[in-house]
Amino acid sequence: MTARFSEGELWRLTVAKLRGELKKKGLGTNGRKQQLIARLLNSNHIMSKVNENTETSPVVRQRMSNNKTSNGQISQGLNKVLKVPKRKRTISEMEYHQMRSGEKKERDSLVLWWRPFITFQYFCLELAALFYLGFLRLWRQKKTAAVSFLAFLLLIYIYQIQGPHQAFIGVLRKNFLWWGYWVGLGVLSSVGLGTGLHTFLLYLGPHIATVTLAAYECMSVDFPEPPYPNEIICPDTKMANISIWTIISKVRLEAIMWGAGTAIGELPPYFMARAARMSGSDLEEDEFEEIEELILEKNKHPDDLRFLERAKLGVHSLVHRVGFFGILACASIPNPLFDLAGITCGHFLIPFWTFFGATLIGKAIIKMHIQKLFVIFMFSEHHVEQVVHFIKYIPKFGPSLQAPFKEWLHHQKAKLHHKPGTIETQDASWLAWVFEKVVMLMIAYFVLSIINSMAQSYHKRCCKEKHSHLQKVAKE
Repeated sequence: MTARFSEGELWRLTVAKLRGELKKKGLGTNGRKQQLIARLLNSNHIMSKVNENTETSPVVRQRMSNNKTSNGQISQGLNKVLKVPKRKRTISEMEYHQMRSGEKKERDSLVLWWRPFITFQYFCLELAALFYLGFLRLWRQKKTAAVSFLAFLLLIYIYQIQGPHQAFIGVLRKNFLWWGYWVGLGVLSSVGLGTGLHTFLLYLGPHIATVTLAAYECMSVDFPEPPYPNEIICPDTKMANISIWTIISKVRLEAIMWGAGTAIGELPPYFMARAARMSGSDLEEDEFEEIEELILEKNKHPDDLRFLERAKLGVHSLVHRVGFFGILACASIPNPLFDLAGITCGHFLIPFWTFFGATLIGKAIIKMHIQKLFVIFMFSEHHVEQVVHFIKYIPKFGPSLQAPFKEWLHHQKAKLHHKPGTIETQDASWLAWVFEKVVMLMIAYFVLSIINSMAQSYHKRCCKEKHSHLQKVAKE
């Protein structure tokens, strides 16, 4: 083995080839690539054989005797024959991969509930680094930043002065704020700052459900504006028939804006993987190391893969082989592994508009219509009444749960017939209290996940600087 492969060549072998070599030696073939190489190196005692020089050929022994220096050191000629590393080489390739593995474990441990002080410290340092880098980018683009700032001041001046244009500005402001609100919620749902804020469950889903209940109760979707969309009041006129498509048309714009926001939130993994591939950096390749090992594991032991590993391989294969339509298929269904699709597209340098176009169509049009249909179907009047009716059949707790649900539903319908200018009584509901606390907990966890993610980003930044230094020393 030592005569055929050096340590660097071992890393270029596939996992299947490494397992074949281990099988010939009667050694275990389980584990990841790093473990297989370590097992081969240890089995051959490469370092001990080089140091003891027990198996050198007569030619090498002759060179050793002829090139001994006065202090007993081996000359450079013998070092070239034995391929002994120079003193300037700080770590071997094996040690480098072991260091990378240790860094990843340390990075994964940077969470507030395990290491609160160091995590918060790294979060503050990453925040300061981002502000500093942002300032440097603005300073490099001084002219563009100055022109943008002057244009912003001009817009503020036009917005403030009185004139006939204020009517147009009022309409534009209302629509811009409404659209921006849903786009922002969509970005928060998928941007990857932390775990992602589930804004569909917290905001868009309840909004669609409220419009659905109001449409069947009022027999109309022409709610007066204002107070819609902040508050729904039944109009005086009624429609002959309310269908699912009528409600879909009513909530289509906010749903599309939310879906467009989720598509925008998927861009950071794509750009990070693309930048890493074009720069030749391997710091963003942890996911691909895992995928490559899973592919080899699938070819060798397909029955040993878990469901999540099969799902990752499916997303990677679909995006890599099918391209636009593969991205579209992954974006058109609720897919928690879509970040892997963005990383795959960035790694293989798939054009931006191919990735973003397929993502936008899938998330903002196809997936959003599927989700809207589901919510509208579940919250249509007869389905809600059936659910409330069947609650009483829940063992032990059914009758006690049915009464609050009936009261809440009756209160929501009564609010729809509330007339502007009249005082509305605010009845406290434990359902509303529970939902409010759930929202607060999810937002708090989202903030904590952002802190953890930024702390891990700073650790990765430090590791990148250390690796760059090691590469510089190795080149020297």
